[in-house]
Amino acid sequence: MSAKTAIVSGALANKPGNGGGTWERMSWLLGLQRLGCDVYFVEQIDEHVCKDPHGNVAPFVESVNLAWFQSVSDWFGIADRASLILDNGNQAFGIALPQLIEIAESADLLVNLSGHLTFGPLFDRIRHKAYIDVDPGFTQFWQVDENARFDISAHDSYFTIGENIGARDCSIPTGGLPWRSIRQPVLLDQWPSQPSESLDRFTTVASWRGAFGSISVGGKSYGLKAHTFRRFAELPNHCKATFELALDIHPADRRDRQLLEQNGWRIVDPRRLAEPEAFRRYLQESDAEFSIAQGVYADTNSGWFSERSARYLAAGKPVLVQETGFSRRIPTGEGLLSFRTLEEAVRGAEALATDYASHSKAAREIAEQYFDSDVVLSRFLNEVEMQAPVA
Repeated sequence: MSAKTAIVSGALANKPGNGGGTWERMSWLLGLQRLGCDVYFVEQIDEHVCKDPHGNVAPFVESVNLAWFQSVSDWFGIADRASLILDNGNQAFGIALPQLIEIAESADLLVNLSGHLTFGPLFDRIRHKAYIDVDPGFTQFWQVDENARFDISAHDSYFTIGENIGARDCSIPTGGLPWRSIRQPVLLDQWPSQPSESLDRFTTVASWRGAFGSISVGGKSYGLKAHTFRRFAELPNHCKATFELALDIHPADRRDRQLLEQNGWRIVDPRRLAEPEAFRRYLQESDAEFSIAQGVYADTNSGWFSERSARYLAAGKPVLVQETGFSRRIPTGEGLLSFRTLEEAVRGAEALATDYASHSKAAREIAEQYFDSDVVLSRFLNEVEMQAPVA
């Protein structure tokens, strides 16, 4: 069987203004289209999540959430293939619910990013349901936590970007599920290589605390990105290049912001990167990326690698990121460097600056070999086709 009709589901309207997340979701849809699939995008949203520009609860039709969904759908040219529905199914924007049900009846595959789609009238009708885990560690720890009530067992196959899950030296539990590794797909023609002449500025796009809180398992706590970043706060003092963060940081974290600024970090407003084109341009106009990983990704040896970093690589921008065990699967040393300590981060920054042209060329080559959507999603479709739905 070929996956002729596919439904991709993920959070767009639920995360208005998230340019990076938008590229992640849309790359699945557009990448599957390139492989000949008939693809639709479906998102569900709770009416209590719908807000106005001031953050107040607003009617669905007047919400910034719906406006963002419409804007993204138009920009990526999928307005006639997308639908945003309320959780209760009473309202929908885009494809109407009766037509969605017909599409689901004939759909071969659901690509369920983070298990977003749970709406029974659609979910239950789709032949094969693939769970795509983009938050490795969080997903699995919640799954085995009896108090979390996080059940993803209704899916037929399970894929994770935590490529080391199931390995002996990865502390993330499988929960008895047959997790298969997958990488974030990048449409290389939409992310052309645009190397800079020299390395003057490292950048990244980040949330100081992220969407989820710390996790404590078996007496061990896995902290937030903020906790780890503090250990590297003095990095700019040891390097010639500028270090810039498009950082979502709450005003209550003013001491952390002061710590960063006092050590030479340049902080810019991430809201200026909300639109997909602005996000792409920011990465393309950077010289390289420096970034920290969430504690749950790094401390478990998960093998997680950011879709944002994959796009830096595609743009010909070398990447210097915290090791999570990904170097077991993706080569490091040229174009992509990893670190665990401040000293290693300093040496990595110096190495990239010393032979920048070679590292830029290698960065694009890594993206072509390991993150090309045609390669990633062809393998994904082949693996799905080999699996029969659970009876």
